Formats: sequence, structure tokens, C-alpha cells
Amino acid sequence: METMRIRSTTILALRHQGTVVMAGDGQVTLGQSVMKHGARKVRRLQGGKVLAGFAGASADAFTLFDKFEAKLDQHQGNLTRAAVELAKEWRTDRMLRRLEALLLTANADNLLIISGSGDVIEPDEPVTAIGSGGPFALAAARALMLHSGLAPRAVASEAMKIAASLCIYTNDQIVIETLP
Repeated sequence: METMRIRSTTILALRHQGTVVMAGDGQVTLGQSVMKHGARKVRRLQGGKVLAGFAGASADAFTLFDKFEAKLDQHQGNLTRAAVELAKEWRTDRMLRRLEALLLTANADNLLIISGSGDVIEPDEPVTAIGSGGPFALAAARALMLHSGLAPRAVASEAMKIAASLCIYTNDQIVIETLP
């Protein structure tokens, strides 16, 4: 018997016109059923100075949010250092190693993707995305940033709407957080 996989999410982060924006959809599916429409997958951490979003199993993501926030506190809000330390612990800790999620994090200076295999990836461009609809949102955001006069929040919103129209695991109930 095949176990039902929880699938969900598109998380998009970008830095554009001096603003950092992170957006996430609200859909959570179990097997072929939509279980929730309005999940909140993007959060403010470190007193609002850091944004974090997750793709993957929800319970795993909440554990990772807590761990990541503790690392941010331990390293005085240094996003890169906290990300590297979380990735190391995630890769080596027997319990954490089983967690199935990705984190997308951002502050005024950095966009970082953190994985359980020990990866901390800083994209070459000031835009990145994770999750099943990530490639759609990323392509749309890149095009909008290059070829429109839209404000950063509008770029994220429109890119997420495009992803929702293409990815069955992404919906249009979008949460957007910004950093000036």
C-alpha cells in the first residue's frame, strides 16, 4: 500500500527596488485531496528582520522554523551563519535528518535556500523560489522584474497567481511579507 504524500506549496522571494518580498500560497494537499486552502507558510522571524518560508511537510517545517529561529538568536541575527549552522545540524542530527522540507529565508542582504542535505544556496539573481510551483513563480517573477514597472509586492503577487494557474499544488490564497 502506497502512503499518501503531503504535497504543497510555492514560496517565492525576491529583492527588487530596495524591497525584499516573500510570498507563499496556502494550499496543502494529501494524496489527491486539498486538505487546507489557507495555510500560512511564510513567517517573520527575529523581530521582523528575517522572512522564512517552507515547502514540504508542515510539522517538519514548524520544527525547522523553531530550530532556525534559535540559530538566529544564537548568532545575533546573522542570517548566513544561522543558515549554515541549521544545515549542519539538520544533516547530522538523527531526528532532524528525517525531516522533509526546504526553507527559503531572506533578510535585507541575503536570499538563502536551506536543505536537509546540508545545502545553503544563495541564488545568483535577486529572486528564487521553492516548492512544486517554484519554477513557475520564479520564471514569472524574473520576467516581471525585467519587463514591467510593477512594484516588488505586485511582482510577487502576479508571479504567484501565474504559478497557481499552472501548478495543481499551488493556490491563489497568497500571503505576502515585505522588508523595507
